[in-house]
Amino acid sequence: MLIWFQHLSAIQQTMVGTGFTWLITALGACLVFFFKTINRKVMDGMLGGAAGVMIAASFWSLLAPAIAMVEESGGIAWLPPLIGFLGGGLFLWITDKILPHLHPGFPINEAEGIHTNWHRSILLVLAITLHNIPEGLAIGVAFGAVAAGFPGATLGGAVALAIGIGIQNFPEGAAVSVPLRREGMSRLKSFWYGQLSGFVEPVAGLIGAAAVLLMRPLLPYALSFAAGAMIYVVAEELIPESQAEKHSDVATIGVMVGFAVMMTLDVALG
Repeated sequence: MLIWFQHLSAIQQTMVGTGFTWLITALGACLVFFFKTINRKVMDGMLGGAAGVMIAASFWSLLAPAIAMVEESGGIAWLPPLIGFLGGGLFLWITDKILPHLHPGFPINEAEGIHTNWHRSILLVLAITLHNIPEGLAIGVAFGAVAAGFPGATLGGAVALAIGIGIQNFPEGAAVSVPLRREGMSRLKSFWYGQLSGFVEPVAGLIGAAAVLLMRPLLPYALSFAAGAMIYVVAEELIPESQAEKHSDVATIGVMVGFAVMMTLDVALG
């Protein structure tokens, strides 16, 4: 597969990678055709796994390469990654305060962001879409870094990142579609909204790849920015949501397994 990937441009690689993550989101949303509810322990385990994947990806696939690139160029190894990491978290914090959204399982009166009269289904999609932005951006930046020839950036590592993010997208699709079905929406419409939450990843991926190819000095900042945004999502949403029903042991095991899977993918392929 890597040999085939080598013959594609960075933009094409990004489209394939983010297209894969979108597909896995849609597969997760497909659960609505078979279940009206999902056992809460199972969902907490999957959300914990998603958190573990994102934590591991933030270091192995994003921060570590960013540090290596700065060291290779003779700069201050910790400074660009620090600026980018905090910038990514700040971006998500601001977006979280502005964009109207509703986390799965919460009543409509606990919607966050600017107050609107938007339908619950739209707010649920926007909640998942919000943290799909850094995921798509990370994939695009990773493939752009490979095409730009930066030290420490490997095609295998970029592919591993896309696979890992794809795996953790599965519960995200289900987290939108199944609650909507439970509230009386048709299966087809619930599926549509569930897969729609993953559409932002190809868009964000293209932006990330194009930014790296056009502005090479920004790469360490861009990698770290994506890492900071992903860690913000993990701390602000995934881990608290996975432990909301007091299944902390299941969620914690999920985090450990998710981290182990992503670390293995990155080391084995990267």
